[in-house]
Amino acid sequence: MTDSPRQIALITGGSRGIGRATALRLARLGMLVIVGYHANKAAAEETVAALQGEGHVACRISIEDADSIAQARDLVAGQFGRLDVLVNSGGRTKPVPLNDLDGLDDALFDSIVQVNLRGPFSVIRAFRSLMEKSGDAVIVNVSSIAAKTGVGSNLAYCAAKGGLDTLTTGLAKVLGPTIRVFSVSPAGVDTDFVAGRSRAQLEAMADKTPLRKVTSPEDVALAIEGAITHLTSSTGIALIVDEGRHL
Repeated sequence: MTDSPRQIALITGGSRGIGRATALRLARLGMLVIVGYHANKAAAEETVAALQGEGHVACRISIEDADSIAQARDLVAGQFGRLDVLVNSGGRTKPVPLNDLDGLDDALFDSIVQVNLRGPFSVIRAFRSLMEKSGDAVIVNVSSIAAKTGVGSNLAYCAAKGGLDTLTTGLAKVLGPTIRVFSVSPAGVDTDFVAGRSRAQLEAMADKTPLRKVTSPEDVALAIEGAITHLTSSTGIALIVDEGRHL
């Protein structure tokens, strides 16, 4: 076990999009970053290689699989003995028009909720004891403005993110004072997370917002960094990163 003076950060879904941008920022802060990935080990290892500093590792953590989560926890416990930062960035969705209730069948609904709501909770539950050893740990759940607007890739995704925000509030009460808990809620982010969504569609949505620009993964990562490093007297809140789209 390594007794590292550096903060130890685990990012689920850390090899792409918001997760990757967050990994880059946290590494620049001097943290040792564990890049969690579901299936694409090569992408995770490429992200690790791009991080500033040494000691970063890739770790498979499939957030819908209890055994995978337990194995990741055991790896972190064995190598580092604690966890200071957990960013739940892993997720999955499938575009279904909001009025197509039949297209959102039970199997798809359950899958979306399992990954986007139960998954983060399962990871938090597994890593709780390691985070309590930190004494000043932070959890950031990547949510979505869809939790508030009811408009997103599908209704199950909106509902799951609404549940994630409620979970954030409840966990903040349960896990304090040693662990702060946040949600960060973006709108349309310039990633490939939603299949088939084009840059032109993102720009059209952005033109209807007060700030009139497309949110980048780096914009969301900056909010995550701020929650970890600056909001030391806050917990249980959602930080909205959507160019004012919710207004």
